[in-house]
Amino acid sequence: MTLDIDALLDDPGTRILVCCGSGGVGKTTTAAALGVRAAERGRRVVVLTIDPARRLAQSLGLAELDNTPRPVAGVDTSAGGGLDAMMLDMKRTFDEVIEGHAPPGKAAQILENPFYQALSSSFAGTQEYMAMEKLGQLRAQADAGEHDWDLIVVDTPPSRSALDFLDAPQRLGSFLDGRFIRVLSAPAKAGGRAYFKVMSAAIGTATGLMTKLLGAQVLKDVQTFVAALDTMFGGFRERADATYRLLQTPGTAFLVVAAPERDALREASYFVERLEGDGMPLAGLVLNRVHTGPAEGLSAERAQAAAEELDDAGEHALTAGLLRIHADRMRLSEREKAVSSRFVQAHPDVAVVRVPARPQDVHDLAGLRAVGADLAGDSERALSS
Repeated sequence: MTLDIDALLDDPGTRILVCCGSGGVGKTTTAAALGVRAAERGRRVVVLTIDPARRLAQSLGLAELDNTPRPVAGVDTSAGGGLDAMMLDMKRTFDEVIEGHAPPGKAAQILENPFYQALSSSFAGTQEYMAMEKLGQLRAQADAGEHDWDLIVVDTPPSRSALDFLDAPQRLGSFLDGRFIRVLSAPAKAGGRAYFKVMSAAIGTATGLMTKLLGAQVLKDVQTFVAALDTMFGGFRERADATYRLLQTPGTAFLVVAAPERDALREASYFVERLEGDGMPLAGLVLNRVHTGPAEGLSAERAQAAAEELDDAGEHALTAGLLRIHADRMRLSEREKAVSSRFVQAHPDVAVVRVPARPQDVHDLAGLRAVGADLAGDSERALSS
C-alpha cells in the first residue's frame, strides 16, 4: 500500500504532522521537505525542529533558527501558502513555562536557582517535554488567531529510541509533579552518599554538573527550588497530558521515518505498534535513503560475472570497474528489500513511500523540493514501473 503524501498535505483536516523515528534516519530533512511542499501547495505551515545539528536552517536558507518562528524566503507562495520555521530552545521554552505560570516573585527565584538551571538545560527527558510544550503553544497560537498557520510540522528530538518522544514528557511531568522531587526536598536521612545515589538515578545527564557541588549546597538548592515551584505542582503533567491528547486527535498524523536497515525498521515497528495501541493516527512509513540501480534488470551476479570476463580478457578496465560498482549496489538494494519486506509483512496495513538515497546532503530549497517530490511518490512510481 502506497502512502499518498500530497493527499495528506492537501487535507485541511491535517493540522499537525509529526515526523518520528530513531536518530539518524533523515527526520529533519523529511520534516523540512514536507513543510516546503505543503507551503507551495497552499498551506500556511510552521516547521518545529529539535535538531541540534541545525541543518534545517541551512537547508531553508536561514542564517539560524531560534525559539521564534521566522518566515522562510524563496518559497513559492503563488498558491496562497507560506512557511515559517523555528528551532526549539529547550531552556528558553522551560523559562517561558515558568514565567507564564509562576507568580512574578516566584518566577525570578526559580529561574535563578542552580538546580533549575541544571534541570532546564540537561535533565533527561527535558527536550522531549519541551517539544510537547512548544507544540501545544504553537497550536494554541494558531487556534487563537495570533498566527495564520493551518499546519504544524514537527521534527521530533534525535534519540536512540523513537518511543522517547512519547514517553519522556510523561516521565518528566510526573517527576515535576512532586512525588520524587518532594523526596529530594526532604532532609537526607541516610547521609550525603545515599542522597547522591538517589540523585544519580534521577538526574541523568545533569549528574556530572550536580556532583561538582557540595552535598549540602545541592540539597539547599533543591529545597529552595521545590519551595518556589510549589504553586506549579500538577501543572506540568496536566500540560503534557493535554498535548498527548492533542496527538491522539484526528487532526494529527504521524509519519514514521526509517532507513532500510534492521535496527531502524525495528524501532519503526515498535513505534507503529505503540501508536496503534494508544489510538494515535498513523499516516504511514517513510522509507528513506533507499538504494536502487540505474539498470535494475542487470543482476549483481551477471554484472560480477561480466566484470570477471573482461578482467580475464584484459580489456575495458573502466567498464569492468563500473560493473563491479553496479554489482555492489544491487546487492545492497537486495538486502534493503529483504529487510523492508519483513516490516511490510508484519504491518500490511501501514502505507509506505520509498525515498531514494541521494549522492549528497540536502542543503538548499531546491534540494528540499526534490525530496518533497520523492515523498509525493514520483520515485516510487518510477521504481514500480
